[in-house]
Amino acid sequence: MPISGGCVPYGSCITRGEGADMAVRDTAQEPELKRTLGSFQVFAISFAFISVAVGIFASYENLLGTAGPVGIWLWVIASIGQTLVALVVAQFAARIALSGSSYQWASRLASPKVGWLFGWLTFWYLATGVVAMDDALSSQALMPMLGLPASEDTARIITVGVLVVQAVLVIASTRLLGLITSAAVGLELAIVVVLVLALGAVMLFTGSGTFDNLTSRGITANAPDYFGLGGGLMAGMLMGLLTLVGFDSAANLAEEARDPYRSVPRAIVASVLAASVLGLVFLVALTLAIKDIPAVSASESPVAAIIRGQLGSVVERITLAGLVFAMFGAGMVVMAACARQVFAMARDGRFPAHGLMRRVHPRTQTPVPATILIVGIGIVLMVALPGQALLQLILGGTILPALIYGAIVILYLFVRKRLDVKEGGFTLGRFEMPVAIAALVWVVAALVFLVTPGDATVPALIVVALILAGGVYFGYLLRFHPDVLREAPADEAQSPM
Repeated sequence: MPISGGCVPYGSCITRGEGADMAVRDTAQEPELKRTLGSFQVFAISFAFISVAVGIFASYENLLGTAGPVGIWLWVIASIGQTLVALVVAQFAARIALSGSSYQWASRLASPKVGWLFGWLTFWYLATGVVAMDDALSSQALMPMLGLPASEDTARIITVGVLVVQAVLVIASTRLLGLITSAAVGLELAIVVVLVLALGAVMLFTGSGTFDNLTSRGITANAPDYFGLGGGLMAGMLMGLLTLVGFDSAANLAEEARDPYRSVPRAIVASVLAASVLGLVFLVALTLAIKDIPAVSASESPVAAIIRGQLGSVVERITLAGLVFAMFGAGMVVMAACARQVFAMARDGRFPAHGLMRRVHPRTQTPVPATILIVGIGIVLMVALPGQALLQLILGGTILPALIYGAIVILYLFVRKRLDVKEGGFTLGRFEMPVAIAALVWVVAALVFLVTPGDATVPALIVVALILAGGVYFGYLLRFHPDVLREAPADEAQSPM
């Protein structure tokens, strides 16, 4: 029988916010975060993290220099692979709707020790991701838009300022976060659609489009190791692997979604599919519009150079202004997701200074100390690391999500038979095993693409260093607080044994 509000008792109407809150209480925790995010806002969070226009804007130069214009077709391969991973991630999100995503899934379905490793890797991926996004906003979009000369010091000062403003907004309200990210997604979609139509129209009427670009290797035509292991073709896969990540960020805000068991998994899959299609169309339009491949390949901002060459400097400035806002919204999403990751681990006593980091402001119902921590890390990185070291840290951030997604897929293969299906929730049904196995094969291939290029050695070592640093704290917990890693929280997703 339905109860007030058109819902039925917990267990059969688990998709409602009330049922999700009961699931949080099943873990011996009281819901502290406010459920304000609707379905589109949850989708906007995942899509804004992916930020397809921003990713292409930032990595198109690398693509032209490694695989050449023909490398845009690698986007299709990356899209298929990342969609497979997203489908597996959605399987977990449809069953465990708690802040912390993979940390929660591993803690409850494997062990707290395994969950801690998931959480630690995810924390550093998100923390460095905020810095990477805001540094790109400052140096690649805002400064060119304002006509400022290239300056690393100026970019770092702007980045710190952006981090502070984002933190204030993230702390102020989750609803405000949803509104800003929704607006950023709408603007980003509009930018890409308008640019594709405008470039198409100009090329159609002026005949300036070049179809041969779609199959050209450009400046890499004579590269001897182009098809080899770690060669230009494999390095060109970086664009898709750099851009089509973060779709699981919606799961980090599951405790703030009104209908998490439905909206979160759907947002995860839909964001990857939308970004994949939109990104391919954008890449094809950009590549067709290249007038001089060597000149564009030599540009510090090839996308801006293409737009300026075909549509003029005014349109270029307008595009950069839109990208500034889109990148600002994406940075807010990464910061919010990272803060929830810290909050989730601290709530279980598994993060440094957990007593402080688990605090939620009683009025805004947002994790204030956890958010401030991310700003502090960003400031330290901006002040302490020289340019090349900062770049290597950011590149190391591209390896972390592949490791995390691979671990999620392996976890799923081990625990899938212990997972309940929530009524009305997302499920792959009989396709779960083929999808999971294909996703695992893809992740292994992606890791090969990421670590075999010659310039990937330092980023890989940085990832190893972050894991070892975490091992020190992990050892501290084992020595002085072993119960924290021995006791698994109550499990809401497993079937009774």
